[in-house]
Amino acid sequence: MKTWLRSALVLLTVACGPSGPSRLAGVPAGTWGGDDAGLIARATEAPIHLGCTKGDVAGPIPLDSEGRFDVAGLYNVDAYPVDRGILHLARLFGHIDGRNMTLAARLTDTGQALGPVALRLGREPSMRICPICRPPAAAR
Repeated sequence: MKTWLRSALVLLTVACGPSGPSRLAGVPAGTWGGDDAGLIARATEAPIHLGCTKGDVAGPIPLDSEGRFDVAGLYNVDAYPVDRGILHLARLFGHIDGRNMTLAARLTDTGQALGPVALRLGREPSMRICPICRPPAAAR
């Protein structure tokens, strides 16, 4: 086979190679930020802020083969300006597409929905109206 033809086939194979969903096992670690929203993904936890609310997921957040997630967590919708300490069971769900995430939450006892919001990996949360979205002091 001619060298130029072999090179063309290699380029065509690379260009037309497998595409589609990511095969990530879980939400990549790091800070995911958006407008009045954020998620800080770690190996052991994932604090979440949607406006002046806060939620927590224990452990990493697994992804399905399409980049979707749906996990149980705890959520505090009265976190600011006075945290009353009331925690609700919640479902946190969304989708990852590369470095972009769509995130929403639903309290399982009241049905209250939060989001969806758009987040980006590596972007600091822009908490214009709420000062509570901060990494714990030990992580700073």
